[in-house]
Amino acid sequence: MPVKNVTRTPDASKYYKNVSFETLTASWLSGDGWEVLIPLVDHGMKTDLVIADESNYYRIQIKTIEAINDNVIVENKWGEVCIDYVIYFCRNSNWGYIVPAFSESKKRLNSEGHLRFHQDQKPFIKAFAQI
Repeated sequence: MPVKNVTRTPDASKYYKNVSFETLTASWLSGDGWEVLIPLVDHGMKTDLVIADESNYYRIQIKTIEAINDNVIVENKWGEVCIDYVIYFCRNSNWGYIVPAFSESKKRLNSEGHLRFHQDQKPFIKAFAQI
């Protein structure tokens, strides 16, 4: 049985957790039939994933939050970079939101037009199909 013998710093642990949500999202979307492209470098472009069908490409940013409920304010961390959607995962619970990218500096996560999902493939894909 493999044994993990590594001690990560809190910053490294947070990074690995964030990357795991990006990988999870890529898996769910590719399982639904999307072409999923992962940028080799994401310096300044704020694009974690690009998904495509036969003629459209969508840029996606993945964010994680810690929250007691979904009545929280989230910040625009992508600035004026042209992305299409932001997918928020709650790290300390089992829900998330799919949000059209917004230009305001802050916005309530549970705003109208933001789609909540349970952190599982079927509920995520069902919510994603509604955007």
